[in-house]
Order: sequence, then C-alpha cells, then structure tokens
Amino acid sequence: MMTTISTLILIGLVVGAIALGGVAGFLINQSMVDARRKAQNLKADHIISEAKEKAREVEIEAKANALKITQKSEDELNRRRAELSREDDRLQKRREELDVRLEKYEERELRLNKRQSSIDKRANEIDKLYEDIMEELQRVSEMTRDEAREILLEETEKEARADMARIIRQIESEAREKGNTRARELIADAIQRVASEKVAEVTTSLVNLPNEEMKGRIVGRNGRNIRTFEQISGVDVIVDDTPETVTVSCFDSVRREIARRSLQRLVLDGRIHPANIEKIVKEETERMDEDILEAGEQAVYDAGVAGLHVEILKKLGRLKFRTSYGQNQLAHAVETSKIASVIAAELGANVDVAKAGALLHDLGKAMDHNTEGTHAQIGAEFAARYGVNPKVVNIIASHHHEAEQESVEAVIAEAADAISGARPGARREDLEQYIKRLRALETIANNYKGVERSFAIQAGREVRIIVKPEEIDDVEANRMAKNIAQQIEETMQYPGQIRVTVIRESRATEYAK
Repeated sequence: MMTTISTLILIGLVVGAIALGGVAGFLINQSMVDARRKAQNLKADHIISEAKEKAREVEIEAKANALKITQKSEDELNRRRAELSREDDRLQKRREELDVRLEKYEERELRLNKRQSSIDKRANEIDKLYEDIMEELQRVSEMTRDEAREILLEETEKEARADMARIIRQIESEAREKGNTRARELIADAIQRVASEKVAEVTTSLVNLPNEEMKGRIVGRNGRNIRTFEQISGVDVIVDDTPETVTVSCFDSVRREIARRSLQRLVLDGRIHPANIEKIVKEETERMDEDILEAGEQAVYDAGVAGLHVEILKKLGRLKFRTSYGQNQLAHAVETSKIASVIAAELGANVDVAKAGALLHDLGKAMDHNTEGTHAQIGAEFAARYGVNPKVVNIIASHHHEAEQESVEAVIAEAADAISGARPGARREDLEQYIKRLRALETIANNYKGVERSFAIQAGREVRIIVKPEEIDDVEANRMAKNIAQQIEETMQYPGQIRVTVIRESRATEYAK
C-alpha cells in the first residue's frame, strides 16, 4: 500500500516537474521570439533609413544633373540664336545685293529693248534694200529668183559631185594602197611558206599499148571483151586510129581511173576475156576504195587537221581524181588549208578552224551528179551530218557567198582559196572556154547604159570600159565599176581575179577659122 502511494506521489512530482519545465520552455521560447522580432525590426528600420538616405542622395544627384542639362540646353539655345541672328544678317545683306543686281538687270533690259528696236528698224531697212536689189537684179539679168536658184543649185551640185568624186578616189586610193601592201605581205608570206608545185598532175584517161595487135585483143571476138569491160566498169573505151593508144572516157573520174588501171593490168597480164575482166575490175574497185581513203588520210595529215569522220576522209580522197582548170582538187584543198593556216596565224584568228574549213571547202565537188545543189551547199550538209564543227560548216557553205560568213576564219578561207587558184601556173583552161569568157566579159559591160566600148584584155584578167562623159559622171563611173565587178562574180566562173576599169574622158574641141 505504501509502495503504491509512494509511486503515485513520485508520478505526481514527475508530472509537476514536466509541467513546470514546459511552462519554463514556453516562456524562454517566447522571450527568444520577442528578441528576434526586435532584432528584425531594428534591421528593417536600419534598411529603411539607408534607403531613404540613398533616395535623398539620388534625388540630389538627379537635381544636379537636371540643372546641368538645363544649363547646357540654354547654352545651345543661345548659340543657335546667335547663329540664326548671323544668318539673318547675311540673308538681309544678300537680299540687298539681289535688289541692286535686279535693278541693274532692269536697266540693261531697257537698254537692250531700245537697241533691239533700233536693230529691228535697221533690219527692216535692210530687207527693203535687199528687195530693191533683188528687183534690180531680176530686171538686169532678166531671170526670176527661182530660176537663179536653180542655176546656182546646179552649179553647186556639179562642184559638190566633183569634190565628192575626188575625195572618194583619194580615200579609195589610200585604202587600196595600204590594204594592198598588207595583203601582198600576207599572201607572199603564205605562198613562200607553202611552196607547193605550180601545176598539179591531171588524171589521164589514155592507156598505152605495147603494139597495135593488143587493140584487137581488147575488142575481142565480135566485140565481146570491150563490151564486157564497158558494162562492168561503166566507161566508154574508144579504140581509134591513134597508134598504140586506147582512150577511156567517162564523166566520173573515179570510174575512169578504175577502168584505166584495170585495162593496164589486163594489157600487162595478156589474158583478156570476160571472166578475167570481171575479176580484175572488181579487184581494182576494192583497191581504189583503199587508195581513196589513204589519199584522204594523207591530205588530212599534210594539212594538219585531226578528228574527221572516216566518211569525210573517203569523200576528201575522191578529190584526188578531180581537176578544175587543170588544177588537182585535192592538192588545191591541201594548199588552201596551208595558206589559210599561215594567214590565220598572222591575223590572230583560230588556226584550227581556218585549216579545217579551207581543207573541206570543196568537199561537195566529190559528190556525184545525182546529188542536187551547189558544191558549197551539199558539202556543208555532208560535213554537218558527220559532226564537223559548225564554224567549219559555215566556211564550206559561205566560201562562194551562198551563205552569210559568220566568222573571220570564213573570210580567211575564201581568200586562201582565191590565192591557191590565182597564183601563177595554178590553173589553165582550154581555148574555147577562154574565148567564151572574153565575150561574156564584154557582153556584161556593154549592157550598161552609157557604155561606149569595152575591151577584155590581159587574157581575160581585166576588162576596160570606155563610157560617154556626157552621160556618166565620176561618181557614176565608180558605181558602175563596182556593179560590173559584182555581176561578174555572181554570173561567171574564172580562175584568179578580174580587174574592172571604167574610163571616163572629157574632150573639148574647137576649130580656128
């Protein structure tokens, strides 16, 4: 029992101690909170006081800055006012000067008006005097003003035309002298550097026989051999009275050459009968194709042109068996290419284009007669078909002015073609063609109005035309020479060039009685 009471008392004491400790802890905690709050209040008051102090400092500084800005603005305003005042003074002075100048201009205008009135009055007097003089002149000369003007215009026109003709002759003479000098230098250099033979070999159509008996063997029994040979080769074999010679005739130079070679082999072999004829002609045809290709390749090599299609080489090689005025066409093409190369190098043009165009310019002459068109046109079309450079195609098409020349290389190729054909010994023509050309030159000249006589001289390389001086003046004479030269170029074929000279001569004749 006592133990229970003691335990209760002890528990009560513990509970009281705990309660007392809790009250004491609460009081202590409360006091600490109050102290912290006071410290925070003091810190807040301090911060507020510092902020107010800084605000006062900022306010003072702002007022000072505002004062400075206000002072600076007032200074700038005063400066601007001073400048405006000076500008106003300057404008005022300028205005006064302008007023003075305006007064002077008005005074000058008055003087000019007075002078103008005096001039007008004097002009009226001059006009009246001029009319009086004109009336007196008309009365004395017995001509009206319009008649006198017509006479004066006619005389002036004659003098002007004479002066114009003299100036034209002078300019043409100077240009011709300088141009001829430079052209002679280029042409001489080109020809000297090419240095080819003067006359190319002409393909012959004659076959020499060892004896007259061979003619009978060629003809064969009842003409069997010659008939077979003509049918297979496509040529005409002429066996005439010419001793130990047989003539092979055909418009196709390649077929004629195949026939000539075949006939020579048959003569050397001695076995002339239809089977052997067919065999040899076939072999020579195949060999001719090889020779044509080889000739084309050799020409390309000699000219220094690369990259051409094999079909073009074949057509080019066919020119070996074609001539123009006695000049071998393949040799002419190679020579033209070399000359064009030299001229292009001297003038700074494209040498490769000039060489290729000059080499292929007569490619159309290798086509047979069944192909329609001029040789320049069909040659250009054939070259374009096998991928030739368009500039080279234009050179081929335009070397006879059938198309417009689009490059300086086209002009160079045309000049090289003329040089190759016109140089001494390059070409020849028979007597009949020569006479026809002389007559054609004189006919062309005589068809022009005002021509009195014309003469083709110097083997047809010059035509001299004598005109009537009362119908043709100097200007018209120059124009006539150019027109005749152009017509000759367009309507005639000839080697080299033809000089056209128009002669106008005035004569005054009187008789002493």
